[in-house]
Amino acid sequence: MGELLPGEGSLEVAADIFFPSRLCSPPTALFCLPGGALTRAYFNLLAQGPESDFSFAAHMVAAGFIVVTLDPLGVGGSTRPRDGFELTPDILTRANAIAVERIRRDLLAGRIAGTPLPQLDTIGIGHSMGAMLTAMQQAQHRTHSAVALFGFGTQGLVSALSAEEAALAGNPSAARENLVRLARTRSPDPYPEIAPSAQSKELFAGDAADRRGVEALKRARTHLLLTPGLFSMIPGSTAPECAQIDVPVLLAVGDRDIAGPPQQIPASFPGSPDVTLLVLPKTGHCHFLFDSRGRFFERVVSWAEAILRE
Repeated sequence: MGELLPGEGSLEVAADIFFPSRLCSPPTALFCLPGGALTRAYFNLLAQGPESDFSFAAHMVAAGFIVVTLDPLGVGGSTRPRDGFELTPDILTRANAIAVERIRRDLLAGRIAGTPLPQLDTIGIGHSMGAMLTAMQQAQHRTHSAVALFGFGTQGLVSALSAEEAALAGNPSAARENLVRLARTRSPDPYPEIAPSAQSKELFAGDAADRRGVEALKRARTHLLLTPGLFSMIPGSTAPECAQIDVPVLLAVGDRDIAGPPQQIPASFPGSPDVTLLVLPKTGHCHFLFDSRGRFFERVVSWAEAILRE
């Protein structure tokens, strides 16, 4: 996709494409970005046993949607630049926008499924840091007809910040200006492993998560992209982009999530004509691991179908 980072040459974004046997009408592709320390496999969690129903991709494909899962640069099968600190949210957003447009064109032309599509709607799906990147992409590139943001809000995670980092709360321009410097100060490694902590345990909400799903999630775990991860934890860092989104938005959070008080999140999207808030009961940050997932998957399907009919 050209040289987004000086000296790195061409960069590649890895993707999996799941195509249904029968397309919904109008044909629609869901472009999915995983959260921090997760690969695109998060959207296709495969567990042992006859009732393995953790895969978001499988449920959406069964409803007729094309599902495209993407690894951001530096993650999974995508190019891992030498200087990962330079993978700012804006660089990742540009790379994701280019990748989505190329895949969309290939789908329209029939170069992926073998049959050209006369039209194709797209919906952006993101979890946690991937939701942040989806929101930024929508604001900056107006890629999708709607966006669904899981486990995401603009309130950040102050408890994980240093005093200097926390002082940038509510100041998105200063956060951008100082982001790479602060990321380098925080760690010598731009791709750190996430150590177990009280906050990481909130991902599973104690014993509420299905153990089979937890085991499946281990295969989707990876290192963190430190620079965008830090940006996502600074309160208000993406408030301007969220305010610019002018398409329907689905917000889904667990009642044991780390995204802040759920009822306060919709106010971050004043430009959207249709904001839907779904609070999942007895659910932590990685929503697909909990008993609420069946209802959650069905609500995403019904929301998307309603949006596309309008």
